Amino acid sequence: MKPWLLGVLLLGVGLAQPLTLPDLWERAYGEGGFRVERVLERNPRFTRVLFSHLSDGLRVYGFANLPLGQGPFPVVVVLHGYVEPSRYRILAYTTPYADFLAEAGYLVLHPNYRGHPPSEGRPAMGLRHVYAVDVLNLLAEVRKGVLPQADGRRIGLFGHSMGGGIAQVVALVDFRLKGVVLYGSMSGDERRNLERIRYWSGGTRGQELLTLPPKTLEEASAWTYLERVAVPFSVHHGTQDAQVPPEWSWELCRRLKSLGKPVECFSYPAGHLFRGPVDRVFRQRVLAFFGRVLR
Repeated sequence: MKPWLLGVLLLGVGLAQPLTLPDLWERAYGEGGFRVERVLERNPRFTRVLFSHLSDGLRVYGFANLPLGQGPFPVVVVLHGYVEPSRYRILAYTTPYADFLAEAGYLVLHPNYRGHPPSEGRPAMGLRHVYAVDVLNLLAEVRKGVLPQADGRRIGLFGHSMGGGIAQVVALVDFRLKGVVLYGSMSGDERRNLERIRYWSGGTRGQELLTLPPKTLEEASAWTYLERVAVPFSVHHGTQDAQVPPEWSWELCRRLKSLGKPVECFSYPAGHLFRGPVDRVFRQRVLAFFGRVLR
């Protein structure tokens, strides 16, 4: 039995078996079952719909902003950061970014992850690679043509905080992506992430830090495999971020530059979420980046 399949079975009975990057490379993605559940909103620029698809046999939900017109439109997948799963709502705090991108002409997918209502399954307690699986299955469905307005050849990621950590993993599995925006992102070093998660949770989550062998943590870390990066990165972080250390983003930038990978890096006088003029500058830079890599 392949290690990743054993992991899925153990997760089903509540015993977490972590997925590493080599495990993710062995998998096939696109389990089918994609469907548009219902229209959530119509406005003059786009229509918002609730969608679902299958991932590890679980029905996982999210919303899509579909620009008016036939397309095909370039696609941006917005990956939200940590929200207590029991309190998660479909229109999460990252919805304004999904709306902003749709208004600029992008077809936007905003998945929630397994264990985040109404999605089935259990939420991850430390390593978030099962969420990357959910995203990879969604990307495979888009490329099958389940949304005729979507151009599956032009897909980018936008990840905030935890979503940025997930985006780094996804980008090392799906080499057909065209660009990745990281915004106040978690680290590509999973030991650092677990240390932070244990600190935030008062020791209730992130216990893999104490139980996983160093080799497993190394193989689960995106930064171990940065030489394989095949997609441009646009990295943004607030210098006053008290939740995710800005240095994590600066180190990623240094590593990518040293490897000769395409990356741009920006700092802002802001915290974990940008507001006001800082946010406007950030959005302009995001549009400029996606305009280059997706248009």
